[in-house]
Amino acid sequence: MQRRVLNYLTYVALSVPRAMLVRCDVVLGMTDPPFEGIVAAFVALLKGKPFVYNIRDLYPDMAVGGAIVDAGLLTRLWETLHRWALRRARCVVVLGEDMRARVVAKGLKPERVAVVRDGAELCKAGEVGSASVDLEVLRAIRRDFKFVLLHAGNLGFYGAWETLVAAARKLADEGIGLVFVGDGAQRKQIETAAAGCRNVRFFPFFPASKIASVLAAPDIHVVTIKRGLEGVIVPSKMYGILAAGKPILAVAPRETDVAAIGEKCGFAIWGDPDDPVQVACAVRQTLRDANQLRNMEQAAQAAAIEYDRVKELHKFLRIIEEARPA
Repeated sequence: MQRRVLNYLTYVALSVPRAMLVRCDVVLGMTDPPFEGIVAAFVALLKGKPFVYNIRDLYPDMAVGGAIVDAGLLTRLWETLHRWALRRARCVVVLGEDMRARVVAKGLKPERVAVVRDGAELCKAGEVGSASVDLEVLRAIRRDFKFVLLHAGNLGFYGAWETLVAAARKLADEGIGLVFVGDGAQRKQIETAAAGCRNVRFFPFFPASKIASVLAAPDIHVVTIKRGLEGVIVPSKMYGILAAGKPILAVAPRETDVAAIGEKCGFAIWGDPDDPVQVACAVRQTLRDANQLRNMEQAAQAAAIEYDRVKELHKFLRIIEEARPA
């Protein structure tokens, strides 16, 4: 973390002087480094240019909610500056309706906050079930499980990991496996929580060329957000899962996009991020109903079309064009 903070600070020290010299029509600020939106707002002010704020992760809410930093004077100052940057923006672009609600709650007018989703790469949907799928990857992930839940991605501070592992323990005698593919700050803690649980397995990230195979491997993909972080982060991997035609187990607050949209469109089942018993029951019910699983797969494919990445990119381009001075 210390090296990461140093990297953030040196980036700002190098990027701000350079940005002041570059001719532009619009200043676009994002959230990596976490305070970059604030820096971009200052740059836009100094240059007298319109500012568009593209929020990928909502800080400092994520830093506090994920227990990365403690709430205190620093976070209060950070939040004050962040709200100033939000007010300065011609338009604030967010990843989902849950994040939009969070930003509006900070005092912005709803019409100044636009939702542009990462969307699904539909051109890759045909790869699932084709010759590009590596059967060795499928066998490694599925092994002797009759039903597989898969979490693929970063194992960071945002997930309801304890609930997920506790639910897996309750399913251990039913042939249901929970497989993690990935790495992150919480992996060791998750492995410790899962110690002795024979139906929980861990793999490192597979090469990018094997992504289609990983997406095709499970019966249901897991997307998890712990309570308190709804609208703070929006897991965009949901769209790749939909493009692969796979259902989702949303272990997340019902207000999150993955749970709300998933239940509405029919491609997801919901699991309470604080209740492993309820999560286990939701999985059992799906396992017993083959028709429900097939319907969820069809719903996933249909929803992917609604969230085509090209359509979402066109929305983003229109926002930039509209911010540009006449």
